[in-house]
Amino acid sequence: MSFVLSATHVDQLPESKAEIALVGRSNVGKSALLNAVCNRKSLARVSNTPGRTQLINLFQTPTGGTVVDLPGYGYAAVSGKLKRGWEKMIVGYLNEREELDLILVLVDGVIGPTDLDLMMLEQLRASEVDFQIIATKQDKVKPSQRETRKRDLAKNCEVDPSEVVWTSTSTNEGIEKVRSIINRVLK
Repeated sequence: MSFVLSATHVDQLPESKAEIALVGRSNVGKSALLNAVCNRKSLARVSNTPGRTQLINLFQTPTGGTVVDLPGYGYAAVSGKLKRGWEKMIVGYLNEREELDLILVLVDGVIGPTDLDLMMLEQLRASEVDFQIIATKQDKVKPSQRETRKRDLAKNCEVDPSEVVWTSTSTNEGIEKVRSIINRVLK
């Protein structure tokens, strides 16, 4: 996979035969997951500071499909005006991108879905867009609490626990499964 371009609006993106987008709150691990799936350390910029991804970042796969890393929603160390611009950019992308085949909705496995995550899932269900929930940071959930956390997260997202892919970019848990999902859609 290689970086192609960054854009502020969906109209600036090139056509694609198939596309997957990553959405989630700021600092949930979208860029880190993309790097892990591609087995590259710095394909997408990773930061401990929420709000570093500020544009629609498009990456092309060898098959000609594309993956989009969107800005996070929720807390970010930026102005309110900039955050509102991101929200408009994200919603515009999700509503207008015809090439979009699947959305990977990343939810923090430690804290579970936030109100913003639940609003995103509600919007995706209403627009009938295919999505897959990816729970991140599994390594940070205590082993004794993992089964309960998995059950609770799935229940709050209104899906069966088997429908959530649990991942850790530190231990590579679940990364092969995410890679398989991406390859299946973008083949």
